[in-house]
Amino acid sequence: MNKKLQQQAIAASSAVGNVLKPATWKEKGLRWSIGMATFLLSLLMLLLSIYWSRTPDMFDVIENTQIVAARSEGEKLVPGSVTTAALITVSNTLLDKPGGFLSNDIMPPSVLLDNMPNWEFGVLVQVRDLARALRNDLSRSQSQSLEDRDLMVSEPQFNINNESWMFPSAEGSYHNGIIALESYLGRLVDADDTNAQFFARADNLRNWLQIVEKRLGGLSQRLSASVGQLRVNTDLAGDADATQSTPTQEDLVIETPWTKIDDNFFEARGAAWALLHFLKAVEIDFEPVLRKKNAVVSLRQIVRELESTQDPIWSPVILNGSGFGFVSNHSLVMASYISRANAAIIDLRNLLMDG
Repeated sequence: MNKKLQQQAIAASSAVGNVLKPATWKEKGLRWSIGMATFLLSLLMLLLSIYWSRTPDMFDVIENTQIVAARSEGEKLVPGSVTTAALITVSNTLLDKPGGFLSNDIMPPSVLLDNMPNWEFGVLVQVRDLARALRNDLSRSQSQSLEDRDLMVSEPQFNINNESWMFPSAEGSYHNGIIALESYLGRLVDADDTNAQFFARADNLRNWLQIVEKRLGGLSQRLSASVGQLRVNTDLAGDADATQSTPTQEDLVIETPWTKIDDNFFEARGAAWALLHFLKAVEIDFEPVLRKKNAVVSLRQIVRELESTQDPIWSPVILNGSGFGFVSNHSLVMASYISRANAAIIDLRNLLMDG
């Protein structure tokens, strides 16, 4: 009897073992499949992140104008066509580069990226400034003259929040702004349409450069603050009767949080990329004015300084060493180029006023 019970117990345990063994292998196979899928998905996201984080190449503004103006079926290139075409292509680059416009994405991997969205914001600020100058100054002969109908539509579209992803989406608004710019360019190069104008005057160029000067000055200050500085408050300097709403200390400690160092760096890099193309276009559209003021060389020096901001970055991260420390500080290097470009813009504005 005992032998029968033992045999039955052994047979039962074998049956249970035979039942459990396939289930265990299935579980292991399922875990392996999930792990492999997770690894491959992570690898794909990493590769996409690297590819999407590559900044676009620079383009030739003359060739670009010929391509963009050809779409408008214009008879010839006219003053303003190169600058407008550059503005159109820079704006299109935000939407058409690898990965598209990433600033308002809410899904990985783009939601995990910050370098490219900050680069996009730097470009976008320059687009907004030039679109506003085009609407308010460059396309109008006098302060009392009427605004261009296309530029009235275009300029507000670029001021939509860059993080808006629906109702309206940033991409949709910027695309509408580009369409209005293309309509303006088509009318500008049409000899039979006298309503679209671009006035290449020294005062118009000087007004836009004043905005650029302030943008670059702000970027330079933020980049320089990467190591922390004790600065003297100069807010009211130069005017004995000047006042301000809230008193501030005479000595200010300015330091960029370490989490914002790479953000400021790539924003400045994007702003310089866009500004490079705009200044090269301005050199062509405003050539008579610049030559009369003997300012062509000054403009080219600004371009030379900004071109240095686009040199390849060989470090995998943006380093933040001290000024004369063992580790380099990428922000201070960028600030050096931006500051020199800003100083040259100040000199150029003075030449346009007094030259």
